[in-house]
Amino acid sequence: MAQASQRTVFHGSTLVRLLSRLTDIDVRESRQGTADRLSQWFGWTDAISLSAALDGSPAAAQSSARASGNAEEAECARVRSALAQAIAEDCVPTAAKRRGPPAAAATAPAAADAPVDAAAAFAPFRRRCLTRQQAMETRIGPLRARVRATLAARSPTMARLAAVDVVMEQVLVAQERSLLATVPVLLEKHFGRLHQAAQAAQAAQADQADQTDQVAPATAGDAPPSSEWLNVFCKDMQAVLLAELDIRLQPVEGLLDALRTS
Repeated sequence: MAQASQRTVFHGSTLVRLLSRLTDIDVRESRQGTADRLSQWFGWTDAISLSAALDGSPAAAQSSARASGNAEEAECARVRSALAQAIAEDCVPTAAKRRGPPAAAATAPAAADAPVDAAAAFAPFRRRCLTRQQAMETRIGPLRARVRATLAARSPTMARLAAVDVVMEQVLVAQERSLLATVPVLLEKHFGRLHQAAQAAQAAQADQADQTDQVAPATAGDAPPSSEWLNVFCKDMQAVLLAELDIRLQPVEGLLDALRTS
C-alpha cells in the first residue's frame, strides 16, 4: 500500500489547498507578511498612485447619492449565484452534456472507454474552464466598480477607500490573471493522473478476465469503472472553480462590508 506523503500543514486559501491536494504539490506558507508580499507587485509609479489615493482629499458625499447598499448586496448575490450555476452545469462529463437528460450523467463518455490521449481528452474541459474564468472576470469587474461607486458616495473617508481600491485593482489585475491562468494547467495535471490510473486499472481488469475467462456480472445502477474517474474529476473541477469564484469576489465582499459599516 502506498504511504501518504508527508505534507506541510498550510493554512492558505481554499483554492490553494485544493490545488495542492489534487496535484500533490507541497505548498509552503510564506514567511513574509501580506504587506511585504504585496509590495513586490508594486512598481514606483504604482506606489505614487497609492500614496495619492491615501493622501487625497475626496469631495464630501452628496446626500442624494447616499443610497442604500441593499441593491449592491442583491446584485452581488445574483452574480455569485449565476456564476456558480454556470460552473455546476459545465462541470459534468462530456457525454452527459451531449445527451442532455440528467440521468445520463452516470454514463461514461465514449472517449473514457477507449485508451485515448489524456491531453486530447482534457481539451473540452480546458475550454470550459477558460470560459468560466472569462465569465467571472467579465461579470465581477463591473460589479466591483458599481459597489465602489456607491461606497465613494457615502463619505470622504469611504471615497478615499474607494480610490485605494481603484489603485489596487489596477495593480493586481495582471498578477491575478497570471496566477489564475495556472488553474487549467494544474487541473490538466490532475486529469492526467486520474486518466492514467483508470487506464491501468482497466488493463488489469482485462488481464484478470482473460486469466479467469470470467466476467463479473454487472450490478444494476453501477456506472462503468471507466466513468468513475471522470465523475471524480468533474467534482474536483467544480470545487476548484467555486473556490476561484470566492477569491475573485473577495474585493467586492470587502467593499460591501465597508458599505454596511459606513
